[in-house]
Amino acid sequence: MEFQKCPNILIVEDDERLASLTKEYMEGNGLNVSIEMDGARAVERIIHDQPDLVVLDVMLPSKDGMTVCKEVRSHYTNPILMLTARTDDVDHVLGLEMGADDYLSKPVRPRILLARIKALLRRSHAHLNEGDDNQDHGLNKGARLEFADLVIDHASRDVWLRGETVDLTSAEFDLLWLLSSNAGRILSREEIFEVLRGIEYDGQDRSIDVRVSRIRPKIGDDPVNPKRIKTVRSKGYLFVKEIF
Repeated sequence: MEFQKCPNILIVEDDERLASLTKEYMEGNGLNVSIEMDGARAVERIIHDQPDLVVLDVMLPSKDGMTVCKEVRSHYTNPILMLTARTDDVDHVLGLEMGADDYLSKPVRPRILLARIKALLRRSHAHLNEGDDNQDHGLNKGARLEFADLVIDHASRDVWLRGETVDLTSAEFDLLWLLSSNAGRILSREEIFEVLRGIEYDGQDRSIDVRVSRIRPKIGDDPVNPKRIKTVRSKGYLFVKEIF
């Protein structure tokens, strides 16, 4: 995958040796990488520097990764890839609820980490390519969709509800665009996973469900009794064209 410019990656990791080895590997593969080992300083750097992507470890001094993610999310919309040492989905789900775009369990093989970083960058608006493989799914079509008081603009990656800007993360926007550009059609979790994450759905991952639950209240949908983004039992999700 080619980038128009060398993406700036911030690795937030307090294991100096691991961070240095990761930095060396990533820079050898065309990324510009910097390191931060303190959680509190990471918040300041992420907001001030606005890197193209953040690799964020959960266990950090001063402030843990969950807190860092939560505090920067209203000021930073680029991808956050969370790293957790836990193998269960507790940290995974919590990280997504805090606004992480994706997650990996440690230890992470450098090749897998690089692939996931490139996938996130490819979906980020700063690095979308016209010839991206996701084009057929509506991800790269420059268009504006309007559903009553909800407006979704793909070219600017902006969303408005009743004229007010809706704050979405990069991953949330991609999911909303995928669903809304296929309004009236049920999308399975398998299909959503393949398009947005480039991997097969394992039947257990809850990231899509968590992300939908975050999007619903932001676009004025009722989280308890949703009318705009409906869960279709055993099938997937349906974005409703018209709400009566």
